[in-house]
Amino acid sequence: MRFKFWSYILAFFCSSLLAINANAQNSILDNIIQIDGVIMTSDSLRAVPYVTVLVKNQDRGVVTSPLGVFSLVCYKGDTLEFSALGFRPKEYVINKALKGQYFSLIQLMTQDTFYLPETIIRPLPNKDEFNYAFTHWNIPDDKYSIAERNTNKYTLRMLAYTLPRDGRESQSMYQKQLATDAVYYNQVKPMNILNPLAWADFLQAWKRGDFRKQESDYGN
Repeated sequence: MRFKFWSYILAFFCSSLLAINANAQNSILDNIIQIDGVIMTSDSLRAVPYVTVLVKNQDRGVVTSPLGVFSLVCYKGDTLEFSALGFRPKEYVINKALKGQYFSLIQLMTQDTFYLPETIIRPLPNKDEFNYAFTHWNIPDDKYSIAERNTNKYTLRMLAYTLPRDGRESQSMYQKQLATDAVYYNQVKPMNILNPLAWADFLQAWKRGDFRKQESDYGN
């Protein structure tokens, strides 16, 4: 008898929990609402594209389509915020007393007025002041002048002599050195100091003044 009594108590307790859980789930489901809406201008009823629709104080929202249409799932009692560039922001509070879970919404937005900072136009100074300003003003170089100066042949030559090799150039030089060592493996490498062709090229370069040009380039 005692076992049956406690069995009845346990069954009653479990059924109560299930009923409470079912009621809570039904309450949550009844509180969910899906809103399909369109955003339009208040003066001409034109669709407003790319409006940001956010649920206030929550990280949830959507952006309207190019036709101003949106669809959003939220809870009854939430506040929707509408914002778009060129329009005044709007808020809409969803009524908690709504019956059902699917509703349509047409939100009208009013165009906002932009106030740009003022622009002051003054006449040019007299001729003498203009000539002085034109001569002494330090006007920065434009991008074309900077690029022209950086690609000057003397600048590029100076960079070629001063900049270190990058990884690709170092690897290429190392591979060439390995290839040269492999060609003259177990042999005596030729010495250009005894090569008549190298001496002939040196004398011709000396006569042309190639070395004098290099010295002047280094000096500049």
